[in-house]
Order: sequence, then C-alpha cells, then structure tokens
Amino acid sequence: QGLKPIVPTESPAPISGTTSKLASGLPATDSFLGKNKVTDLQKIFQRSDGLPVHLKRGVPDTMLYRTTMALSIGGTIYCLIALFIASQPRNQ
Repeated sequence: QGLKPIVPTESPAPISGTTSKLASGLPATDSFLGKNKVTDLQKIFQRSDGLPVHLKRGVPDTMLYRTTMALSIGGTIYCLIALFIASQPRNQ
C-alpha cells in the first residue's frame, strides 16, 4: 500500500493534427504592443527629488496612498470598537 505517484510516469502521447499558425494578414512585428515605456518610467523613479517611490507618479499615487491609509485607519478603529463591544458583558 505505498503512496501512488500523483504525476503519471509515462509521457503523454503527442497530439497530432493540430497546427499552430500565425494569423495571416498580421505583421510579424510587435507593433500592436505599443511603445516601450520602461525607460520613461526609470527616469521618473530614479529622479532624486526627495519623494518616496510610492508617490513618484503624482496625483494618482497620492490618492491611492491616502485612500489606503484612510481604509487602514478606519478598519483599525472599527476592529477596536468591535473588540470593545464584544468584551462588555450582556445585560439580561
């Protein structure tokens, strides 16, 4: 009664009859992917302007940061209130 292997030991049979073709009419280049923005983002994030990395991109990052902080503080206060209410004895 040993342990049975989860993965089969034999390799599966090759699937024949299927071909993988590129769609005709599409260019072989990756022009549909758009411009590579990595170098632009590296310039933004490596600038020494005294801002932390999570606030480098301006207003969207600031709004996301403030929303996250507000939800975290609100959740902490809610948990503390719930613990306080749960710790009080019930009146009968």
